[in-house]
Amino acid sequence: WAYVRVYRSEQARTQALTRWLHQYNHHRSHSAIGGLPPITRVTNVPAQYT
Repeated sequence: WAYVRVYRSEQARTQALTRWLHQYNHHRSHSAIGGLPPITRVTNVPAQYT
């Protein structure tokens, strides 16, 4: 992903990575888990359990 385009700064590249990771983990469907995004498989999210 980082080599697809030229970034003006390291900060710009880091921001792009953050956005890409969110898209990849929260919105991308995954055929191995029935079309659900990978985040649906996370069961130990902080502040979810007491």
